[in-house]
Amino acid sequence: MSASRRGRFQAGEDRCITCGDEAVAMRVTELRDGGALCEDDGGRMEVVALDLLDGVDVGATVLVHAGVAIGAPR
Repeated sequence: MSASRRGRFQAGEDRCITCGDEAVAMRVTELRDGGALCEDDGGRMEVVALDLLDGVDVGATVLVHAGVAIGAPR
């Protein structure tokens, strides 16, 4: 994913700077039209929108907030 489009997270933080909610790191397991199927550390699966990020591939880890990948963990 492009380093220039990291979403609304600040370096070293896992909270949205807009609303303060926590983001969850999830691994992309399958790309779908306009999104991805992702899995968290507990095995929970969720379809996530990738509209805010460029170049996300299967195996990438993204920060997910409200069903949208908004950045990459650092």
